Parts: sequence; C-alpha cells; structure tokens
Amino acid sequence: MERFYIFLASYRGSIILMLFYAIGLASATFVESIVGTEAAKMLIYYSPFFIFLQLLLVVNFILILFNSKYITKKKWTMVVIHISLIVILGGALTTFLFGKEGQIHIREGEKSNKMVMHTSKGMKTEILPFELELVDFRLNRYPGSQSPSSYESDLLVHVDDKVIEASIYMNNVLDMKGYRFFQASYDQDELGTILSVNRDIAGRTITYLGYTLLLVGFLFMFFMPNSRFRKLGRDLKEVREASKIITVLLIFLLMPFKGIGQESLITVSVEQNKINQIHAERFGALSVQFKGRVMPMNTFSSEILRKLHKETTIYNLNSDQFMLSVLATPQIWMQIPFIAVNDEHVSYHRYFDNQGNYRLLPQLQEIYHKPNGELTAADKDLIKLDEQINIFYMLMSHSMPGVFPDPTDDTHSWIPPNEDSLQLFNNYLTEVNYALKSDDWVKADEALKIIARYQIENDRANLINTNKLKAELIYNQMNIFNSNKLGYFIFGGLLLIFSFIQLFRKQKWMRNISIFLIAGIILSFVYHMVGMGMRWYISGYAPWSNSYETMVYVAWATVLAGFIFGRKSTITLALATLFGGVILFVSSLNWMDPQINTLVPVLKSPWLMFHVAVIVAAYGFFGISFLIGITNLFTISFAKKSTLLAYRIKELTIINNMSMLIGLALMTIGTFLGAVWANESWGRYWGWDPKETWALITVVVYSIVTHIHLVKKWNNSWLFNLLSVYAFSTVLMTYLGVNYFFSGMHSYGQMDSTASILIYILIAFIAFALLGYISYARIKKD
Repeated sequence: MERFYIFLASYRGSIILMLFYAIGLASATFVESIVGTEAAKMLIYYSPFFIFLQLLLVVNFILILFNSKYITKKKWTMVVIHISLIVILGGALTTFLFGKEGQIHIREGEKSNKMVMHTSKGMKTEILPFELELVDFRLNRYPGSQSPSSYESDLLVHVDDKVIEASIYMNNVLDMKGYRFFQASYDQDELGTILSVNRDIAGRTITYLGYTLLLVGFLFMFFMPNSRFRKLGRDLKEVREASKIITVLLIFLLMPFKGIGQESLITVSVEQNKINQIHAERFGALSVQFKGRVMPMNTFSSEILRKLHKETTIYNLNSDQFMLSVLATPQIWMQIPFIAVNDEHVSYHRYFDNQGNYRLLPQLQEIYHKPNGELTAADKDLIKLDEQINIFYMLMSHSMPGVFPDPTDDTHSWIPPNEDSLQLFNNYLTEVNYALKSDDWVKADEALKIIARYQIENDRANLINTNKLKAELIYNQMNIFNSNKLGYFIFGGLLLIFSFIQLFRKQKWMRNISIFLIAGIILSFVYHMVGMGMRWYISGYAPWSNSYETMVYVAWATVLAGFIFGRKSTITLALATLFGGVILFVSSLNWMDPQINTLVPVLKSPWLMFHVAVIVAAYGFFGISFLIGITNLFTISFAKKSTLLAYRIKELTIINNMSMLIGLALMTIGTFLGAVWANESWGRYWGWDPKETWALITVVVYSIVTHIHLVKKWNNSWLFNLLSVYAFSTVLMTYLGVNYFFSGMHSYGQMDSTASILIYILIAFIAFALLGYISYARIKKD
C-alpha cells in the first residue's frame, strides 16, 4: 500500500496515469466506430474502471500539490492549473451523476411536456414542469439550393398560468426553469421539430469555473516570473551567452516534389473552337448562382474544371474558356478524353452505347442498394465517376448553373439557361458560335451585357453584391496562396542555407542577405494575411471552416510561430517558413477543395471563430516542436560531437520546449472553447465525439511530454526531442485520421484521399523511428 501511495504521489505516477488515460480514450474511439457511441460510453467512457482512473488522476494532482509544496513555494501557475483540472473533472462527474439530457418532439399545432431520455437501461420519459406548443417550424435554405441555412421553431411556452412566446434556432437557445432547449432536427415533412433538452446547472457551472481557472493558469505560465516558461527563457539566454562559437547544427534534407506531367498537345477541334481570351474574361465576370451562393462565373468554372479534370487549365484553355466552349460546342467535348478517372482521362461518350444507354447504370443500381458501411473503394470511385458524368451532362443540357434571377420565386432561386423563356442565353451562345467562325466578338459581347443587365434588373433579393463579386474575381486571379507557397519555399530555403553557412563563419554581407530574406518572409506572410482577409470578406465568415481553409490557416500559424521564436533562432524561422510552404503545397493538391462555400447551420456561431482559430494556431507551434525534434535527432545522429554542438542542441531543445508549452496552452484553451461552443449550440459541452476526444488525447499526450523532465530518469534531451516528434502524430490523427477512421458531428471536415496521406505519414514515422534508433545508438557509443 505504501508503494502504491508513493507511486500515486509521484510525477512518474502522473505520467503513467495520463498515458493509460490517453490509451483508453484512443481505444474508445475505435470501439465507438464498431459498436456505436452508447456502447462505447457504457464499455469505456462511463465504465467503473475509467471513472476510477480519473479519480486516481484527481488524487494524484492533489497529492503532488501538497507534497511538492507548490503553495508554500508560491508556484501559483502549477497551483491554479492543477486545481482547474480537478475542478473540470469534478464538473464532468457532477454532469454524469446529476445532469439530464434528452429530446422532445412536437408537431405543429400540438403541445408536449415529455422529455425522452436514452439511458443504459433503455428509454425513459420525464414530465417537464411546463408545456411547449409548436406554432411554426421553418427550414430556411440558401437561395437556389436545397442546402439548409437555418432551422427555426416558433413556440408558445405554457408555464405558471402564463403563455410566453419563444423562438429556438441553431445557436439560439431557450432557458426555462433550469432546462435548456436547442434546435436539434426536424421531421421530413417539415411540420414537426425535434428539440434537444439539457438540465445541468451544477455541472455546467463547475466545469465553466474550471475552464476559467485553466485560462488564468496559462496566463500565469506566460507572465509569472517563476513559471517554467519564463525559466526556459532565462535558460535560453544563458545557453547563448555560453555558446560564442558557431558549430554545425544539422543537415536538413528537403525532398523534392515531383509534379505530374501534363499532356501538351492541343486537339485540332479544341484549337479551332478556342474562345477569345478577352471575351472569356468578360464571361467569367458574369454572376451565377450555385450551391446557394451568388458568385462570378469564373469561380464556378474553376470548381467544375477541378471536379472534372483535376486541374486548373486544360489544353491551354483557362477555366472560363473551357466552360464557355463546353456550353457552346458540347458535341466536341463529348468525344474528348478529359474527365479524370484515377490515373487516366476518359471521354463522356465512352460510357454510352450506340443506343444511348448508360453503361454504368447496372453497377450503380447495385451499389446504391448497399449500406454505406459496405461500400468498397471501387464502389466509391464509381460513385465519383457517376457524379462527374452527371455534372458534364448538366452542363451540356444547360441545366446548371443558375443564371437568371426569378423575381416571382420566394426562395430567390435563379433559373438555369435551359429554363430561360426569353432565350437570352441561347441567343448569346448563337453569337459565340458565330464569333468562333468570324473572330468578331462584338455581338457576343453585347449579348453578354444584355444578360448582365437582366440580372441586375430582376435581382429583387439584392443577392448581387458588385463589390464582393469584383473582390472574388481579383482573389481568383491573384492566386495568393500559390504565390505564398513559392515565397515560403524560396525565402525559407535560402535563409536555412545562409543560417548554416553563418554557423561556420560570420560575415556582414551574409547577415545582410539574411535580413533581406527575413524581409521577404515578412512580405509573404503579410500577403498570406491579405489572402485570408479577402476570403473572409467574400464569404462573410472566418476563413477556417473547412479542410482547405484550416490548412491555409495552419500554414499561417506555423510561420507566425516561427516569427515568435525567430529572434531566438533564425534556423527556427527558416524551418517554420519551409513547413508553412509544405502545408500550402498540400492544400494546393487537387483533392483539396478551395471553393468558398455556404456554412452549415451549426457553424454559424461566433464560437466557431474563436474555437478553430485558437486550436488550429496550436498546430503551428506543435509543428515547430516537431521540426526541431527531427533537427536535433538528426544532429545527434550525424554531426561530429563537440561541447559547442551540445550547447546548440540544448538551445534548440529549449526553444522546442517553449514552443510546445505555447501549443499546449492554445490546444487546451481551444478544446474547451469548443466545449463551450457545443454547449451553446446543441446542449452538451462534451459528447465524446471522435474529433473532440482526439483533441483531448492531443492535450494529454503533450502534457505527458512537457512533464517528462520531472522524472529524473527520463530527463534528457534525446527522449524529449523524440517524443516531440511522435506527439505530433496525435495532431495528425485529430486533423486527418478522425475523418478517415470515424464518423461524427465533425464530418464537415472530411476530404478525399485521406487514406493515401495516412500511408505516407506512416512511412515517415517509420523513418523517424529509425532516426531515433540511430541517434540513441550514437549517444550510447559516445
């Protein structure tokens, strides 16, 4: 018993308990994907063993607080952070024991006071101390789209002999006698509503108190003189003062990215029917409605070309030339093999027999009868091909996009060219075909102006925002993030080279070149912010709501982290800049969708901006730690040992530690901001969704790494740097892996080709394991 007490009161015990906690959380997400959320809660999350494990963590925190005499030593950072964790776990326990969560279903014109709850013993009904009457339910859609914009329920609350009017919609809740009602779902006929109900006053209050204390604790960590972060800053200064002679730090390998060659021959038919570039630019400025948003034709054509061809140009045609050519001369494009299918290009005509029968139909009918869980990779590829075939058919038949505003339509939908009773679009295409033969585009220009005037005159909903449309055209033409990618690669790569050279010799001209390169990085960084700002202005929401936007934001946050530590180490800035370039390179691959889309209702919350901004910024700092860890392991493995080299490794390790602490603070705060968002949006601050669970795992794993120095046996630079590399796998799992392995409320973050990315990541981490072994053997040998 005494040995168990010693273990429980030790830092070693903290690390081992947190490790078991992380393993339990990770295994639960896989169990959940197999047997479901409720089963996973019973088997793991709410099991006696898991609750006991969390109780041991609380006891461990308390014992360490008193045994280490943090209060006596006035180490307020440690005191506040550990107390906050105890309070948060206490709040979670209170919610588990006393909180209530359920649903209430009401049809229009009917009343209900029955809350249905799902428990481990089955369904349970509780009578509420008031009645809710549904007056009206509305499902608002984006103009010209079936995509929902919001769900709204107008209610009458019958309580205490009074009738109170209330409205509930996503991110707008109803509080009544301790019960909170949230818009959860609706009936398929749109005549009934499903409300989520939550009653957890005590648990929510305790948990929010814990979140507040945690925020205070992290502020103490950065500003209190005796905090670990401030101590690391002083240690870094001492190491620099001790190291006056420059030594070799590392050999950094940049793996070249090999592009896929593009066929350069232009078919005679395409060349003969090539749209005039100036007219194509005017065509690209035409307003169209697609996916519930009014955008320039240029944006629509770019998305369609990426969807069909997986490229931004085709046969030396830009997207606007391609789009107008397809609309005007569809018979030509039916024969051309341009539809990208895996590693080849096929023609539309290939999938129809001589009688016009669709060759894929029998296979597709069989596939669509399968449950989603039984679809093979080949099935999914065939579904994607079918989507491409259907898109091209809709273009040929002129049934997309919406071009003409319908002033009589209450949903503000725009009608496609094939429903144009005035034949304005057909007249325009007639003039385009004439211009292709005569090379006289004057009449085609006039016909295009007639369509544009019609749009303005009939836009009763004022969906055409001229300034935003012009901004979007400029944004499309600037291709900002591609330029950023090149800038980060060039300036970051050159800065890394010159930083290495200056390790051998310091000369003024080299220092001036480094200053010039840093200035280039600053300009690229500012240009990066301009691009993000333009997306924000065009879309009307913060630009980090999907996979592409978060990749762009992670790149920005990574370079920002490099600037923060760049004054301490130019190598760190160079590595961060290169990593930012790599992230932007990944975001530019053809399986990432850069399209600006409308938001799903749950994302229309101010909490989204804060939650995603903070949590994704943490990825940038973790990325810095990841790169420095690799750098130090590589240096240990292959650089000639010297006292000065040891100083340099120590310097980078301190920077690694400081970057990791910032990342951990941001990740923790961002995760709990997400919990607040969840509570304000759908009535519970924690639901064990795989995404939020893996975010918690990331927090726990990085907490383990930052506490490893407290155990004397484990306090060494090699182990810390190795763990800083492998801890990054939890970030990758949170961002990418969850979307591939699991389903959940964060499915809007999914993207294609995740499987192939994960294979490359696995190969990389196998290489890192080899690097770790070589560096460890080198340490033992020396």
